[in-house]
Amino acid sequence: MAVQTPLSGLLFMHRLLRISSSTQRHVSNRDIQGTLHKHRRVIRTFSTASWKCKENEGDNADSSSPLSTKLTPSQALMFRKRRPLSPLERISGMLPQDTLSPEVLQLREQSKQDPEDGACIQESVTQEDTGHEFISGPESHHASDEAEEPNSSDSHSNPAFDGGESCLSATLPGENLIAFGELLVAEYRKQGQVEFRKMFQLQTGTRLQSAWGVIMHNDIAGQPAGCSLKTNRGVSLLIRRASLDDYVLFMKRGPVITYPKDAVTMLMMMDVSEGDCVLESGSGSGAMSLFLSRAVGSKGRVLSVEVRDDHQKRAILNYKRWRAAWSLRRGEEWPDNVQFLSADLSTASSLLAGQGFHSVALDMSNPQLVLPIVIPHLHSGAVCAVYLANITQVTDMLEGLRCLKLPVLYESIIEVPIRDWLVAPARQKDGSYCTRKAPIQTENHMEEDEETSHDTDKEETTTEEQPAFGSVPYIARPHPLQKSHTAFLVKLRKYVH
Repeated sequence: MAVQTPLSGLLFMHRLLRISSSTQRHVSNRDIQGTLHKHRRVIRTFSTASWKCKENEGDNADSSSPLSTKLTPSQALMFRKRRPLSPLERISGMLPQDTLSPEVLQLREQSKQDPEDGACIQESVTQEDTGHEFISGPESHHASDEAEEPNSSDSHSNPAFDGGESCLSATLPGENLIAFGELLVAEYRKQGQVEFRKMFQLQTGTRLQSAWGVIMHNDIAGQPAGCSLKTNRGVSLLIRRASLDDYVLFMKRGPVITYPKDAVTMLMMMDVSEGDCVLESGSGSGAMSLFLSRAVGSKGRVLSVEVRDDHQKRAILNYKRWRAAWSLRRGEEWPDNVQFLSADLSTASSLLAGQGFHSVALDMSNPQLVLPIVIPHLHSGAVCAVYLANITQVTDMLEGLRCLKLPVLYESIIEVPIRDWLVAPARQKDGSYCTRKAPIQTENHMEEDEETSHDTDKEETTTEEQPAFGSVPYIARPHPLQKSHTAFLVKLRKYVH
């Protein structure tokens, strides 16, 4: 019993110590919770007072309170309240920026400027507190992106392709900067091949849209032709003036046009020069009329006859559009030397009464029907060039000449193919230039070459320095995408019996 009494007393004392320690921890936890509760009340009071202070800013401007103190970044993030997005912002936010219309962009700007968002606490911290500018989450970043609206002319600085410098440069004598109303061509090339090409007319407030981004027309005006401008996606597009070749290929068409390669050959066949009077039968879309107009100049004249009214209207519109763009480009008028007539030459021989022509260009399905009417008005020794799409039409025309016994000698029947070639320096897969291997003539070098042939099967490359002139081999092969057949050109020459 003497031994058991002290043990029971020790157990009793151990229990008392455990109870007292747990009580102390509970009291300390209650103190911490009370302190946190007080802080929460202070924060809520501060937040509510800030709202009231913003609403009654004019009445309580002179009152001194802790509300005038600046917020830390953590407090600013805590008190910032996000404005709920409208359905317009939710839907338009899922679409690319360049696909939105100006009306939608204007509505988005108006919705952002509405005073319904309750963010009234200044969410910025000076550099003295944090050492850098504080950005309040993704909303501010989104708003800054939307502020760079592509409708404004200041949205893109449009640096040049190489060094970020402006495309504007001092113009040479006789050179004009790009002006509104001109016809331009935008190109994007990748590894020497054209990936995108588009002809457009420069207009105020319009945008040039492509799969590689958007360029505002206002940013193009005033630039020199042949400069590179960057889209909103950072892709550089070459902007240049449209040539007559480009205009003929990209203009609106009714029937199939006379392609530039064939038109140039026909001009050489007919030996057209300045001051000539030329007859054209089959205006089509006006392509050949434009080439003839430039060839005869201001002193010459072109009579273009078309049997279909819709084709004639299209040819006249294309002709006028090119003349207007040319006057803006050069500052002088394109010669108005083409007369368009709507008639059928096979039944309207009175149109040619008393007229003579230095050459004739026919673009029609059955030229043998009008040759008896046209040939008497063609100068002796002059040429009539015929544009025919099918070889069967060629044989029908020759058969008609045989039967009609006209004083015409056909000199040639040709087809004008064009073969594009790819010519570029040979490169390795890593982008480095290949180098030519010089022939080894000495025996010692031949032995060394045989010993190391297994290790040097690949072509040598240079990466640090540019290869010397003539040391880089070139690849040259026909382009895989070739232009197909367009037409047969028949050269007929009038002779005297």
